[in-house]
Amino acid sequence: MRTKGAQLFLSLFLVVATFFHLHPIGAAATTDGDGQRYGDIKAIDYIRTSCNVTLYPDVCFSSLSRYANAVQQNPAQLARVAIAVSLSKVHNMASYINNLTREADYSANSRATSALHDCFSNLDDAVDEIRGSLKQMRQIGAAGAGGESFRFQMSNVQTWMSAALTDEETCTDGFEDVQDGHVKTDVCDRVTRVKKFTSNALALVNSYADQGIP
Repeated sequence: MRTKGAQLFLSLFLVVATFFHLHPIGAAATTDGDGQRYGDIKAIDYIRTSCNVTLYPDVCFSSLSRYANAVQQNPAQLARVAIAVSLSKVHNMASYINNLTREADYSANSRATSALHDCFSNLDDAVDEIRGSLKQMRQIGAAGAGGESFRFQMSNVQTWMSAALTDEETCTDGFEDVQDGHVKTDVCDRVTRVKKFTSNALALVNSYADQGIP
């Protein structure tokens, strides 16, 4: 039976592998001032425009523009990449919280320690939900998928991404009764940033679902 640590490591490995799969180097690419390749200008403009449907367009564009060559102008691929980025962020945050729980001083502040454990549990659930969303997205567009099948699959993705966002919010809500301090501020600030990636991914998923293109 796998330990939590082994499961998280495996999840991160799969996400990294997904990124390498999604990031082919195209021939038509633009560069920034430092010479970093970003991709086709039309693809970059497509991502920038698509990010306008999100609550955090700047975060959306900065995190997804590097995958422009893989995304091109494909809304399904954009949603998949956004979900994968969200999965990586939440996974890393869950690992960070898990390390904090091991270092927590149970005698000093039991309420803070309890909040940390609850937060890890919520983020661990969010990882599973986002992973399920990514798996479902990969199945969409397969042979024979369309119509009612497409709507059913997208409904699953939307439900799981919404649940993941709720779990992340529950994590920070758990610190409301915890005395202000470094740990509370650090965790809440970090998780709040992670929530932006999940929120953006959900917005792009909803946008794709509204288009109804399997």
